Amino acid sequence: MWISFENIDDAQALNRLEKSIRKQINAKTVKQEQKEAENKPEVIESISESEPTVENKSQPTSLQIPSSSLQVFEFDVVTLKVQQSREVQRSGLFGLKEEVKISSNVTLNRSHSQAQYFTENLGNNISLDMVYIPGGKFIMGSPLGEGYDRERPQHEVTVQPFFMGKYPITQAQWKAIADRADLKVERILDPNPAYFKDRENSARRPVENVDWDDAVEFCQRLSKQTGTEYRLPTEAEWEYACRAGTTTPYYFGENITDKLANYGGNVGKTTSVGQFPPNAFGLYDMHGNVWEWCQDDWHDSYKNAPNDGSAWVSETSSTKVTRGGSWGSNPTLCRSAPRDLGTRGGRDADIGFRVVCVVPRTT
Repeated sequence: MWISFENIDDAQALNRLEKSIRKQINAKTVKQEQKEAENKPEVIESISESEPTVENKSQPTSLQIPSSSLQVFEFDVVTLKVQQSREVQRSGLFGLKEEVKISSNVTLNRSHSQAQYFTENLGNNISLDMVYIPGGKFIMGSPLGEGYDRERPQHEVTVQPFFMGKYPITQAQWKAIADRADLKVERILDPNPAYFKDRENSARRPVENVDWDDAVEFCQRLSKQTGTEYRLPTEAEWEYACRAGTTTPYYFGENITDKLANYGGNVGKTTSVGQFPPNAFGLYDMHGNVWEWCQDDWHDSYKNAPNDGSAWVSETSSTKVTRGGSWGSNPTLCRSAPRDLGTRGGRDADIGFRVVCVVPRTT
């Protein structure tokens, strides 16, 4: 598996984003001046380069995206290397008894990296960090000899730039939006649905026990509040973001350890987001902790799957894709490629989600 980044397109995408943001800020300034001059209530319109200005009084009056440029955060990327040695010991008469001992030497290597992001203010001192994911091409799925048949056939996919939540949506972030009845689009949201609520650091644990439609409602409300399009990631976007340029089963190498992810029942519950090292894109908890809902309908394989990074959906499916594994999953299910299915209306203590935000385009 391999990946290539399209730097020119990434730079253009960032320029378009910043240009769009500045237009929004300028629009707000003009409206403020008109308000002061005419002493009338202010109505601020959401502006993008691809759509005409539309006034919608039911929408929020401002965007919470930085007005000048994206911020930068720094982090360490960890890679895991396991070296095994095999020692044969002979004993007994004429050394005919043979005993083989295998020992492993585990090495963690660290490298410094950085990523760009912006922050959405959700209210009540709750924020949401959205990390920039550069566009590119990658080979999606697992090769023969790794994983399951449902992860094949491998196929090349082109993914456009986008932003993804640095962490899975937390219980605090969920509550900040679920409590906003004025933002309701289609359904009421339980502000405290998590099985692991009222625990130590529960506010920073991933929200779980939410079904696919709950997650979509959250995205719709967030879009309504911010004036920016939020949605669930497509399955291709999720795997591309998880791999972050790697070709190994996990973004930190060939093997997994409880020092790098919450999986396999080693903790027996969710853990606070950001507790384990991120991948090269600066995303945390992509392996384990909670499965994450994607836009796509479930298909038994990648036969005839789209290659443009879009969601693979139909009008009749009642099952959706989840990715990433969870606190209770075995190591094989926590790799970058594994995919599982969940009933659209199903809720479980090991399924949550994270959100993505699309980069404004001129075409």
